[in-house]
Amino acid sequence: MLERFPRRRSPGPIARAFGRFLLNRAAIVGVCIAVPMLLLIVSYPLWWTFKPNDIDLLAMNSGPTTTHWFGTDGVGRDVFARVLEGGQISLLVAIASTALSAAIGFLFGAVSALAGRWADAVSMRFVDLVMTLPPVIFLLVLASIAGTGIWPTVLVISLLSWPLLARMIRSRLLELRERDFVMAARGMGAGVGHLLFRHGLPNSIDILVVYATLQIANAILLEAGLSFLGLGIAPPAASWGNMLNAARSTAVLEQYPWQWLFPGAALILAVLAINFIGDGLRDAFDPRAELN
Repeated sequence: MLERFPRRRSPGPIARAFGRFLLNRAAIVGVCIAVPMLLLIVSYPLWWTFKPNDIDLLAMNSGPTTTHWFGTDGVGRDVFARVLEGGQISLLVAIASTALSAAIGFLFGAVSALAGRWADAVSMRFVDLVMTLPPVIFLLVLASIAGTGIWPTVLVISLLSWPLLARMIRSRLLELRERDFVMAARGMGAGVGHLLFRHGLPNSIDILVVYATLQIANAILLEAGLSFLGLGIAPPAASWGNMLNAARSTAVLEQYPWQWLFPGAALILAVLAINFIGDGLRDAFDPRAELN
C-alpha cells in the first residue's frame, strides 16, 4: 500500500513577490543603506551630546572633529545633529504626505471605477484638470498659500501627488469590477463602501505599496526643494533643504564645505536607497514576473 505524503502548499503571491525582492541586488543595497540611516535618525537623541539648536560660540564654522563629527555651522550649531534632525523632519513630512495622497488617490480612483458612469466622468475630469496644471507653478502657488511649517508642507505635497495614483487604481478596478465575485456582490445589493474596502482595497495593495515607497523619495525631494526656496520648513527647525539654502553663499561653498556636503549626501543617499527599494518592489509585484 502506497504511503500518502501531504502535498506542500505552493507559496502565495506575497511570498513569491518577497522572494523576487530578495533576489534584486539593488533593492537589497537600498535596504542596507536605508535601515542604518533610519536607526541613526530615530535614535540619535538618545546618545548624541548636542541638540540641533545648541550653540557653541567657541566652535563657529569649525570643521569635523571628534567633538563635532560633521563640524559646525556659522553660529556654532552641530551639523551632525542638524542633519539627523533634518532626516526626522523629512521622513515625517514624506510619510505623512504619502499616506494622505495615497488615501486621496485611492478614494478618487476607486469611486471612479466602482460608483457608476457619472461618478467616473466627474472624478476623472477633475483628475485631468489637476494633472494639466504646471506642477512647479502649482506647487509654488500652494506653498505660498499654505505657508511654512511641517503640516502646511505635508498638505502641499499631498495635493500635488495623488492624481497619478488615482489613475492607476481606476485602471486596476475597472478590470476588477467585471469579475464574477464583484458582479455577484453588486447583485446582492453591496454598496460602494463595501466594494471599496472589501474588494477594491485588497486588490490594490501591490499598487499602494509600490506607490508609497516611490512617493516617499519624491516627497523628500519636494520638501527639500520647498525648504531650499524658503517655502517649506522654516529655520531654526532643521531640514536638509534649508541647511543647503543656508550654505549656498560662495564663502560657505568654498571655505566650509561640510555645511552643505553632509546634508546633500544624506539627501542623495536617502532618495537613492528608497528608489532602489521602490524599484525592487515594483519588479517583485509585476504580474509578468509570474510567467518567468
